[in-house]
Amino acid sequence: MTADASPPGSGTLRAVLAHRSFTNFLLARFAGAFAAQMQTVAVGVQIYGLTHDPLDLGLIGLSQVVPFLLFVLIAGQAADRFSRKRIVLACYALLLGCSLALAWFTYAGLRSPWPVLAVMVLFGAARAAMGPASQALMPNLVPVTLFGNAVGINSAMFQVATIAGPAVGGALYAYAGPGVVYAAVAALLTVAVAATGAITAPAQAPPQQPASWHTLVEGLRFVWRRHSVLGAISLDLFAVLFGGATALLPAYASDVLQVGVEGLGWLRAAPGVGAALMAGALTVWPISRHAGRAMFVGVAVFGIATVVFGLSRSFTLSLAALAALGAADMISVFVRHLLVQLETPDAMRGRVGAVSWMFIGASNELGEFESGLTAAWWGLVPAVVVGGLATLAVAFAWTRWFPELRNLDRFPGA
Repeated sequence: MTADASPPGSGTLRAVLAHRSFTNFLLARFAGAFAAQMQTVAVGVQIYGLTHDPLDLGLIGLSQVVPFLLFVLIAGQAADRFSRKRIVLACYALLLGCSLALAWFTYAGLRSPWPVLAVMVLFGAARAAMGPASQALMPNLVPVTLFGNAVGINSAMFQVATIAGPAVGGALYAYAGPGVVYAAVAALLTVAVAATGAITAPAQAPPQQPASWHTLVEGLRFVWRRHSVLGAISLDLFAVLFGGATALLPAYASDVLQVGVEGLGWLRAAPGVGAALMAGALTVWPISRHAGRAMFVGVAVFGIATVVFGLSRSFTLSLAALAALGAADMISVFVRHLLVQLETPDAMRGRVGAVSWMFIGASNELGEFESGLTAAWWGLVPAVVVGGLATLAVAFAWTRWFPELRNLDRFPGA
């Protein structure tokens, strides 16, 4: 290779990263995601160590989803009426407060899961408020011609955090305890606050209508009218709802695979490895044709990988299944994100993003609760296997019910 040769797509990547506000956004998201993954490992291990009840792992998800569902539509309307940057900044500050509270509870001597669950309620409220504003902010930071590449870079960095965060969190927990993990989380969230403060975003167009119930639910009406968008969002919701085995990883690591806290960190990281590799490929070679078909294939592979993980007794095979699960999920996430953002006018991106965030975010936490509940009823392995099979059934049903999504070729504006 000659000295001035570059890998395919490298010029485009440099063009995306040349936008300083986007790189600050990227840094904040990376630090916040890294912190959240570390905290997830610490909270799961700490709670399961106190009670040894898989249902309590489900309650961690439920404690976040209730405020999420209550506030996310309001947050979407706020994102279309007020500064999206300031909303994101305030939410990172609230997340920082949550991590400091968890550290204080731990050093004070935690004896019950309820204080932790109470903090996770605030954590869910912050996520509800930040999601729509963050999703709506990113398209304003790069030209539309580079948006697909920006989504790929953003997803890749998020997945790197998903890989490293659980591994670092598990190692810190094993050698220093949960208090040190929460302190590290607080440090990362401080970085996220500073990076968000450095973002310079273009001024938003003033709202055309006063705030009302009509404008609050306009995002729901918009999604309902766009069947391809509705199909993509709801497909992701039910796939994650039924296939959300990651909530049970602390129990799998302890009782099935018997690999301890450090092994749990690698299990948590494995989906991120697969997703990061896929996101890296999508950064350079974004999906431009047969988008709907790619999404359905990704969801089907997600379901198959979930079944394989549920039946596995090998740590290596379990890691491979989780990596395949993450790669398949990234395809679905990429298609859904581009479809939602490119179908939506900027003046409505907050409210439509809130609907998407409500579906996807709720599916994560409700999926955790569903997994914990079914594991308490049926046992760990049956709960995961049935969830994977249900995901396959959903993918098949959606190909019949949403032909607009199945036949989607190019993204809007391509």
